[in-house]
Amino acid sequence: MIKRYLFLLITIILAVGLNSCKPKGVQSAVSGDSAVKAYVAPGHYDEFYNFVSGGFSGQMSVYGLPSGRLFRVIPVFSVDPEKGYGFSEETKPMLNTSHGFVPWDDLHHPALSVSNGIHDGRWAFGNANNTPRIARIDLKTFRTAEIIEIPNSGGNHSSPFITENSEYVVAGTRFSVPMGDKTDVPISSYKENFRGTVSFIAVDPANGGLKIAFQIMLPGVNFDLARAGKGKSHGWMFFSCYNSERANTLLEVNASQKDKDFIMAVNWKKAEEYLKAGKGMKKNVRYAHNVYSEITHTATSTIENEVMVLDPKDCPDMVYFMPCPKSPHGCDTDPTGEYIVGSGKLAAVIPVFSFTKIQEAIAGKAFEGDYEGIPVLKYDAVLHGEVKKPGLGPLHTEFDDKGNAYTSFFVSSEIVKWRVSDLQVLDRVPTYYSIGHLCVPGGPTRKPWGKYVIAYNKITKDRYLPTGPELTQSAQLYSIDGDKMKLLLDFPTIGEPHYAEAIPAELLTKNSAKIYKLEENKNAFYTAGEKNARVERTGNNVHVYMTSIRSHFTPDNIEGVKVGDNVYFHVTNLEQDWDVPHGFAVKGANNAELLIMPGETQTLLWKPDRIGVFPMYCTDFCSALHQEMQGYIRISPAGSNVPLSFSTGAKAAQ
Repeated sequence: MIKRYLFLLITIILAVGLNSCKPKGVQSAVSGDSAVKAYVAPGHYDEFYNFVSGGFSGQMSVYGLPSGRLFRVIPVFSVDPEKGYGFSEETKPMLNTSHGFVPWDDLHHPALSVSNGIHDGRWAFGNANNTPRIARIDLKTFRTAEIIEIPNSGGNHSSPFITENSEYVVAGTRFSVPMGDKTDVPISSYKENFRGTVSFIAVDPANGGLKIAFQIMLPGVNFDLARAGKGKSHGWMFFSCYNSERANTLLEVNASQKDKDFIMAVNWKKAEEYLKAGKGMKKNVRYAHNVYSEITHTATSTIENEVMVLDPKDCPDMVYFMPCPKSPHGCDTDPTGEYIVGSGKLAAVIPVFSFTKIQEAIAGKAFEGDYEGIPVLKYDAVLHGEVKKPGLGPLHTEFDDKGNAYTSFFVSSEIVKWRVSDLQVLDRVPTYYSIGHLCVPGGPTRKPWGKYVIAYNKITKDRYLPTGPELTQSAQLYSIDGDKMKLLLDFPTIGEPHYAEAIPAELLTKNSAKIYKLEENKNAFYTAGEKNARVERTGNNVHVYMTSIRSHFTPDNIEGVKVGDNVYFHVTNLEQDWDVPHGFAVKGANNAELLIMPGETQTLLWKPDRIGVFPMYCTDFCSALHQEMQGYIRISPAGSNVPLSFSTGAKAAQ
């Protein structure tokens, strides 16, 4: 009966929230000068880059703030036919996993690298939720540079979270799963056999290279989100956890039975000590580690087979639980590192914990018991206080540079501003509609730049022109310069925006790459100028060493290729001018185009399945004679005696 009542209550709350989320006076919510504040004149630059997750698209998108203009979609965990990512032979290894080639995933959370707790503009990181992975994006090129798979994980939602000096990218498993040698077990044995993990992935400070340093084996709860400590709390990580009931079915009811779940506090400095002391256990696993070289323009994939695991039972004083009101989602630390905010989705308050009190409670052993052998700190002993009656459905909190916090409320569709010191609500504004994450530039760091808060919304009813059953994804820009928040702009996003981080443009523009120098191209199939263009056969493999330059290919006429051959088009873009990529496509190829940057080499594999003459052409408009940038390849029957030949504007070479 209690379960049925709880289920009905949750259903009613959500239904009311979703169906009555249209605030009154929508048309008057934006004042007359808002457009001016969000306007960036032609020829002028935006103040911030905004890196936004693509959710179920598997990509990361880059917008300008305050304009809301889309600058780039960065392919990360999903194939991208626009850029040939995951289709070219050079990029296919980036999507390799222990399960084989996986062309899609679900990217929820971008995170930007930090030094001394402040964004430094070197790298962005993103998480793959479905097949657990972490990606690193090089912010010089805005390209995915590395992807590492995470073993012993059933869903990588709680990631990536960056420690104060980018020592680690940290990830927690959303779904607990059976691990080790005994994985074929009844689902009903969840409490006995299912475990969770959090993974600490070391980041090379020189080049950003990733390596799984260690994992911590934990009870079978669900890890949702996390934040690193900073300042006085440096060396700690804080994770929100739900499903302390350890339910395995109908979680909307069965994982909402207890009044409180947990925020988990991990002393990763202590974990490092235990690792050095030999407390780690080597576990046999399989996971892929993929790295893209900007010198060879080629990715390589390596299968790793072991990971170090720490067990809290063998490592006291490393992990603690703190009670947090019902089903916490967000877990956020303020710029000072003193305060940790938990957001219970079904709670009527926002609890704020004090790091100082946490340390005092640990020292004084102020425990209310343990959970699977891990000490549980007393709620009142670690609590700074509660924000009273803030709204319905609190999710996430970010901070400005004036001691204020901004929390998103999904059910009541609003952002609420409150003061961290005394927990007083200062302001609230409606969002349109059902906000999830929000972003303040620099909000998760020691140095928020403030100025704006951006809402990432789940529903856009009546905000845009209709496009059938599915509407565009949505973001909204609010000014936080004054005492009151003020809506400035709506802008569409690629789906689905979850979290985002924003950084001053000046930290990136000065280092942005413009070309790849031809003399530094070490691709194995690089063609150093038109005179070196050629076509070679080895068995049924035909290698076309091709160059592209405005406005022709060399060669552009090829004969002697046969049905059943594997044709490798190795295309080198000879341009050395910024923003002059060339595309390449051939009729009948069943993968995608290539998009080759200036000075770069990329490879398209084509397996012709019929005889004929097939056109090939440049797909990216590159000059006034772009339409003329084309050629032909002749495909003859298998076993034919047509000699291999190639040419551009001259008699075919044989």
